[in-house]
Amino acid sequence: MRNNKFFTGFMFVLIIGLISLAGCSSNNDEGSNNNNGSNDTSGSGEEVTIDIFQFKVEVKDQLEALVKQYEDEHPNVSINVKTVGGGNDYGASLKAAFASGEEPDIFNIGGPSDIAEYRDNLADVSDTKAVEEALDGVLTTVQEGDEIVGLPFNQEGYGLIYNKRILDEAGINPDEIVTFDDLEEAVESLDSQKEDLGIEAVFALPGKEAWVLGDHIANMFIAPEFNNDINEAYVADTIPFEKSDEFKRYIDLQNQYSVQPVLSLDYSQQVEQLFSLEDVAFIQQGNWVYNSIYDMDPDLAENNIGIMPVPVEGFEGKIPAGVPMYWAVNSESDDNVVQASKDFLDWMYTSEEGKTAVLEELKFIPAYKNYDASKIADPLSQIIYEYAEAGDTIEGWVYSAAPTGWTQEVLGANIQKYLGDAISWDEALDDSREKWEAERK
Repeated sequence: MRNNKFFTGFMFVLIIGLISLAGCSSNNDEGSNNNNGSNDTSGSGEEVTIDIFQFKVEVKDQLEALVKQYEDEHPNVSINVKTVGGGNDYGASLKAAFASGEEPDIFNIGGPSDIAEYRDNLADVSDTKAVEEALDGVLTTVQEGDEIVGLPFNQEGYGLIYNKRILDEAGINPDEIVTFDDLEEAVESLDSQKEDLGIEAVFALPGKEAWVLGDHIANMFIAPEFNNDINEAYVADTIPFEKSDEFKRYIDLQNQYSVQPVLSLDYSQQVEQLFSLEDVAFIQQGNWVYNSIYDMDPDLAENNIGIMPVPVEGFEGKIPAGVPMYWAVNSESDDNVVQASKDFLDWMYTSEEGKTAVLEELKFIPAYKNYDASKIADPLSQIIYEYAEAGDTIEGWVYSAAPTGWTQEVLGANIQKYLGDAISWDEALDDSREKWEAERK
């Protein structure tokens, strides 16, 4: 009897030990399949909360849906998404979040200036699968020695988005608008036919949005003087404004033929109202507006919009394209949160579920390999991709290498003053140049 009890007890201990060993083995195997051997906290059962602070208002709902899908697959992970953009200055809002002590775990950076600003908070993400899958050249901006401190958000391109029906009824072929003179002639023709075409104006210039003025419009005319090189712009002591006359001519053309007053027009009015309701023929924006237009009028979005390059001398027929922002992981977050943040970004860009959402829901032009380009979801992104494949893009969004806050708080604000007749064009650029130089001393 005593021997039977001893044997039973021995077998119980042995079985418990084997179960424990099996559990350890399972956990080790699970970790070995993730991110080149890094530990995947999303599958460990440890409760983790990730706070994301992101700029792209156009995909707010889609990103939140993607996060919900990830949470369903990883029940121990909770992700909070805060979106700031559109009419709000993302850079200033991010800076305020860090200053208040409410630092996000994942946030967006744009280039060398942001890297310098947040360097102490940038984790090395070179151990992620997303880095392995990144397209050639898209990591240059965020590489420091052996470290990679950001993952590409997507690729984007921008230019003049047009209404196909309106241009067709006006007898204008967008493929024949190559030079600035061509554009000017087309605009004047559209303006003369406004009543017959049923439009309020040719353009909707969102003068209220300093980022449209000081980032995207300005970039086309200042990037060439830095050879379209972000790093060259980042170390430049001054900004010559060599294309000042062209820059002014383009601003003036939009302003003259825009819905007025331009300083009251914001992004929402430009995209979701005036363009989506077919009250204007042209807006300067990028492929990111597709979702907003689709929400207002699916047929217009799917069948009746196109995008063409802004004619810039020496770069006719080329569209600005590149990575607008990068995902950064906060190195000051807890170690398990840092790892969980990397795991989520890896899943978003390299898992089959994530890649499907990137193409079909977020409607991004991927900055990563192993995507089916034929499934790029919208016509604007498809056109940008075709320009990129043909080598007809202008790389280097140098506005991200300007002194911190300069493009919007200085240049964009000065252009707004010019549009409001408060200062002359030369005064706007002179003041902007002086403030660039003062920051670079």
